[in-house]
Amino acid sequence: MSGKRGGSRESRHGGRRGVTAVLPSQGAAVQRLPWGREGPAAMALPAPLPARGFELAPSPGPSPVPVPPGRELHVSGSAELSAGPDRARVSVRLGSRKGAAGAARSSVSRRLEYIAHSARHRGVPEENMTVTEDFSRLENTYQMEAEVSIIFSDFGKMQNVCNLLTEKLGASVTISPPHFYHTPEAVDALRRQVCVTAVANTRQKAQEVCRLLGQSLGKPLLIREEETKEWGGHTDSHQVNSPDSLTLQERIQNATAYASCRVFAVFEIKGKENRRKKLL
Repeated sequence: MSGKRGGSRESRHGGRRGVTAVLPSQGAAVQRLPWGREGPAAMALPAPLPARGFELAPSPGPSPVPVPPGRELHVSGSAELSAGPDRARVSVRLGSRKGAAGAARSSVSRRLEYIAHSARHRGVPEENMTVTEDFSRLENTYQMEAEVSIIFSDFGKMQNVCNLLTEKLGASVTISPPHFYHTPEAVDALRRQVCVTAVANTRQKAQEVCRLLGQSLGKPLLIREEETKEWGGHTDSHQVNSPDSLTLQERIQNATAYASCRVFAVFEIKGKENRRKKLL
């Protein structure tokens, strides 16, 4: 028995029934599947339609949670540091006036050699010693003058060398008071250190404020150096006419350099919730 009903056709084959369905809306034939005794086994879905030249936009993901306004801490801090001189220069002057040129030269040369040997023996490198000589004739005599400039980085060794030269050479040499100064590297180190200390003081200040309010300090959002000042200190080319009566410590104190720095910073405030999440 066969018949048309609702656009479908039934038939018998070997004791089994099958069905072929036509979907008018799509115009695609569906695969014919056998029915079991219990009923239809399955029906294949229609073949997909050809692409129409566009793609569906992906569904938007979850939007980030906005940071609540006002969860920032604005704070400023400062620091002031000092640094003593790291170099000292001493000048040793000597001379000789003789009727013969050779005698004048020999007298000065022997003392120059002794001065250089004493400095080298106490760890002063050769490049830290500079010798200048001046030879002239005055009437019937010859005059030889020399100056040794010695740079010390160890002030204890400087005192030992000066005391030894005074003891061994006496009035035949003139030792100038030491000129204390800072190298450019020492000045740069002071500038960096005072800036880092100011930032550390600012962060500590922010931590104490957050602790007082029961909050947790987050990462820095902004750090700005607002003001720096420097005063005192001497350079190698900066000669200071200090009275000879000053002690060694007074000269060092007069040559001490000072620097200050003020910074402004903005920190994130985490709050208690973020702290609990971090612990979990």
